[in-house]
Amino acid sequence: MEWEAVIGLEIHAQLATKSKIFSGASTAFGAAPNTQACAVDLALPGTLPVFNGEALRMAVMFGVAIDAEIGRKSVFDRKNYFYPDLPKGYQTSQLFHPIVGPGHVDIELKDGTHKRIGVTRAHLEEDAGKSLHDQFPGMSGIDLNRAGTPLLEIVSEPDLRSAEEAVAYVKKLHAIVTTLGICDGDMSQGSFRCDCNVSVRPKGQEEFGTRTETKNINSFRFIEKAIKGEIERQIDLIEDGGRVEQATRLYDAEKDETRSMRSKEEANDYRYFPCPDLLPIVINDDYIDQVRDSLPELPDARHARFMEQFGLGDYDAGVLSAYRNLADYFETVAQVGGDAKLAANWVMGELSKFLNSNDLDIDDSPVKAEALGQLLLRLKDDTINGNAAKQVFEAMWNGEGDADQIIEAKGLKQVTDSGAIEAMVDEVIANATPQVEQYKAAEPEKRGKMLGFFMGQVMKASKGTANPGQVNKLLKGKLDALCD
Repeated sequence: MEWEAVIGLEIHAQLATKSKIFSGASTAFGAAPNTQACAVDLALPGTLPVFNGEALRMAVMFGVAIDAEIGRKSVFDRKNYFYPDLPKGYQTSQLFHPIVGPGHVDIELKDGTHKRIGVTRAHLEEDAGKSLHDQFPGMSGIDLNRAGTPLLEIVSEPDLRSAEEAVAYVKKLHAIVTTLGICDGDMSQGSFRCDCNVSVRPKGQEEFGTRTETKNINSFRFIEKAIKGEIERQIDLIEDGGRVEQATRLYDAEKDETRSMRSKEEANDYRYFPCPDLLPIVINDDYIDQVRDSLPELPDARHARFMEQFGLGDYDAGVLSAYRNLADYFETVAQVGGDAKLAANWVMGELSKFLNSNDLDIDDSPVKAEALGQLLLRLKDDTINGNAAKQVFEAMWNGEGDADQIIEAKGLKQVTDSGAIEAMVDEVIANATPQVEQYKAAEPEKRGKMLGFFMGQVMKASKGTANPGQVNKLLKGKLDALCD
């Protein structure tokens, strides 16, 4: 039997407000445990929440960015459940009247196809604290610094049909919230995390299968692996005569498997009701228009502009426009270096290689955009060749100075004197009689590949500083002349 997966995602994005959603406590990361939880966060008797208006603005920004309906009246509800890191015994959330209603996100897959994914809603809520299981032998600790941090929970329609589509969707949302500046997107610290709802059904069947929810996955790679594993598990279970139980599961990255945590709750299990301590939030069209006017350029618009303005291909434009900081870096390099395609090649090539090998983000690059642009200028004006440019970049990465200082210190200035290059070419040809005879004996169409040996010898003689274009032209002319 041919099976089809049905996937819906719930993404929790911590909003980048300076204070919590219902109190003035700081949301700064890295403080000692339980030093940023005030009386409101601890739910001490007599305390009342006060709503953070900045969280509202950020939520509306997201809604406008995905062309969603914006709730002119939204209401906070109490979601009742007990867990040690939830001191109130309930979570203040939104169920019946969320701030953001139906919208959509367009994704592009690796084969170039596009698909529109529906967003059911995005609602505001408070984050819970954090349980610590590895600091106290035989016991768990509770850190309530995170309690009350504002979250935007983004709920998709069950429109996704594969792990690849799911990852493309999550990456697109990650790009949107980080471009808007409403979330730092740090998945390793839980600022942006995902719950994956997965079910399977026979291909062509309209009715959904029984779903499971895998909670709190914090990397794109783990999302893909968890979904693929859960799809395989459910298919194997059904084909072996079993049935899928609705349950909440977790993903174990070390074992690369999901396992059950508890049976899946329904909405009525949480006994939702409107929060009596918070008034409804009412906004008007003027407020929404002001938020819309404040939006930065979004990834899709930036993608289109990079193709039109810089002449980039669809793939390059997609990579460079996906994240705001990377896009800003590229644009600066292109502006300083005067060549957008060369800038794209270097940002996606040499720079990305060094960032990845050192596990750094673009913001942490020791080679700033202006410095890379200056290096590309020296490549364009023939001060250095491509091989030398890579040496200069590595030295810049290691903090040895700017491009001009390194070129001078290492003697990498390109030799463009035709007389000097010709002398080196003549010497290489004179000392390579066997290779010259092979060249002469080869068919004309095969001689081009044989130039590599001679090119290497000349570049070696020049310590990599000879102009490759001039070397190639002189070599071909002189060797072809010997064949006549």
